[in-house]
Amino acid sequence: MTGPLAGVRVVELAGIGPGPFAAMLLGDLGADVVRVDRPSASPLAGDPALDLTNRNKRSVLLDLKAPDGPDRLLDLVERADLLIEGYRPGVAERLGVGPEACLARNPALVYGRMTGWGQDGPLAAAAGHDIDYIALSGVLSMIGPADGPPTVPANLLGDYAGGSLYLVVGLLAGLQHARATGQGQVVDAAIVDGSAHLATLFWGLLAEGRWQDRRGVNFLDGSAPCYAVYQAGDGGQFAVGALEPQFYAEFARLLDLGPDAPGQYETARWPELRALIATRFASRGSAEWDAVFTGTDACVTRVLTLRQAAAHPHLTARGTYPTQDGVTQPAPAPRFSATPTALRRPPARPGADTAEVARDWDLPELAHPTDSADSTNSPERQQP
Repeated sequence: MTGPLAGVRVVELAGIGPGPFAAMLLGDLGADVVRVDRPSASPLAGDPALDLTNRNKRSVLLDLKAPDGPDRLLDLVERADLLIEGYRPGVAERLGVGPEACLARNPALVYGRMTGWGQDGPLAAAAGHDIDYIALSGVLSMIGPADGPPTVPANLLGDYAGGSLYLVVGLLAGLQHARATGQGQVVDAAIVDGSAHLATLFWGLLAEGRWQDRRGVNFLDGSAPCYAVYQAGDGGQFAVGALEPQFYAEFARLLDLGPDAPGQYETARWPELRALIATRFASRGSAEWDAVFTGTDACVTRVLTLRQAAAHPHLTARGTYPTQDGVTQPAPAPRFSATPTALRRPPARPGADTAEVARDWDLPELAHPTDSADSTNSPERQQP
């Protein structure tokens, strides 16, 4: 095992979205992650060999609705440090594997609960997805043009930034406390909470009067001409982030805006400045602009697709997108000098590692599951 979390044992109850990503991140950092898959796959599941969020994990099959299912899971829990569960509130309890049962078996366990709305509150039992959680938290309203609807940021902002990353922070903080005191606890990681927390900076700017609670008028929402995306003459797009005066001066010089151009923060003339910058970008092709801005402090970068990003010289030099088993994917992050991380295992196939986990976790009975698998077994979940 490699990575700073080598020796940490994690039980992940199979789900989709932010829970699996959080478990993958722990696995990337060296934890021994055992994913507990149900006998029947999720209807949203694709090819398990290509589900990269299940890399650096092992999988066992357990039917939690079978008579001995909960006890087999609790045997795993007894040997674990962390648990990740993403059902709707109350489902794990009805299955007999809620926090009370798990902490009774392992008092030092950190029990991580991943939901959209949280474990309590008027919406706790409601279904939802990333877009709903970032909408209610106010974050979605910040993204997009003033004259149109908010722009949907894939499901990166809610599920993964506001969900997975906050769950991992909570689990690691809980692990630190458990190792110091022997006392485990429950981590309630709600995407709506994490998304709201991500916007802390803007609540301060709002109180200061430097941020308006609407799109299209703020310096970091694409409204400022010096912080926006422009199109070159051949259709390529460039991200401009020349916020500081010295960077903007370099940008204006290289773009040849001229001395009569509107000022950087002369908001009344922003439409005029944006049009001028757009005209300049449209006058040359992408390769020409790359040559102009590369190696400068103008803070201008070509907007790349995923495949283009994987081939960029900087990311290639850093090994940001390695290819493993024929599949290109992001490398584990962040990087560690003393405990380097690695892509140790390909995506776990459901149940493929049951015998190996039974041996390594000293659970011989795990290798002999019952035949009571129910093909309709699908605990009701809150889909993030």
